Amino acid sequence: MKNRSNQQKKSDRSTSQGTSNIALMALSAVPLLMVLGNSMLIPEFPKIKSALDINQFQVGLLITLFSTAAGLSIPILGFLSDKYGRKIIIVPSVLVYGLGGIISGLGATLLDDSYLIILIGRVVQGIGAAGTAPIVMAMVGDLYKSNDRSEAMGVIEAANGIGKVISPVLGSAVALISWRALFFSYAILAIPISLGVFFLTQEPTHQGQKEKLSSYLKKILQIFREKGPSLLISLFAGMAVLFILFGVLSHVSDILEKEYNLKGLTKGLIIAIPILFMSSFSYLTGRYLKQKGKFFKIAIITGLTIVGSALFFLPFLKKPYIYVGILTIMGLGSGFVLTSVNTLVTSSTTSEQRAG
Repeated sequence: MKNRSNQQKKSDRSTSQGTSNIALMALSAVPLLMVLGNSMLIPEFPKIKSALDINQFQVGLLITLFSTAAGLSIPILGFLSDKYGRKIIIVPSVLVYGLGGIISGLGATLLDDSYLIILIGRVVQGIGAAGTAPIVMAMVGDLYKSNDRSEAMGVIEAANGIGKVISPVLGSAVALISWRALFFSYAILAIPISLGVFFLTQEPTHQGQKEKLSSYLKKILQIFREKGPSLLISLFAGMAVLFILFGVLSHVSDILEKEYNLKGLTKGLIIAIPILFMSSFSYLTGRYLKQKGKFFKIAIITGLTIVGSALFFLPFLKKPYIYVGILTIMGLGSGFVLTSVNTLVTSSTTSEQRAG
């Protein structure tokens, strides 16, 4: 009888662990989807620029407006997830992300002058993106105990990194159909991912916070009053390296196609190399700095120096393999900066202030 009871307990734990793994797989697909939002488009910027007859600045807005909309929406959706629950925000956000892709795709397909509609779709996508990865991390924190939480967070970060690396290759593959298909692919991916989160994850009983939005926003303003300069400098450093890296990737994508006739999957693989190094080095830098508990500011300065130096030499170099080398160095520098910025920003606030 006792043996049967022990076997039943083991069976229950095994079932629980299996369910937990399935839920984590469903949740890890969300940040993977989010990082596809920008990187999938970069290899095909020359095609988009030519088809829409727009300049480089207008092409850049396809990324800028997406990222800006996401950044502005994150605090609001974070507050709503604290108040009403994580899953009730994540699932609609993923669908809104896909809806933005449909708006951009239909505009590009049905209209001759579709640039404005595409931009509107990108803004909608950005709003949806704000309710994906950040809220998933909060939900993982709710679901997993301290012993399993770091492992679960590692899976989420790994999915994020994988998404960054495969996105240029995936974008190049989808664009073999048409560059317009890129926008529709977001919706195609969003549907099964939202269904997976809805049916395969079970959120703990949620106790909605009573705090009002106005009070929540006042707390954010208070954080900036107390630590504004250091936070703004850190955030600006992170924004700068991402802006430079993706801007240079876009420029190099144009050069590889026009001057060296490198297109499709070949170009996507080349562009994926620096992103692979950025993701890998972000992870390694994070592990090292976590052990040391210091050197964050030194890492940011070092990373910015590396990125700036690579950017200085780039105009004087004309060979494709040298482009790859310089971009890889920029990826390494970006990895230094991004991990350090993330740690400094999160450690500048208390756990209550970081909620949402």
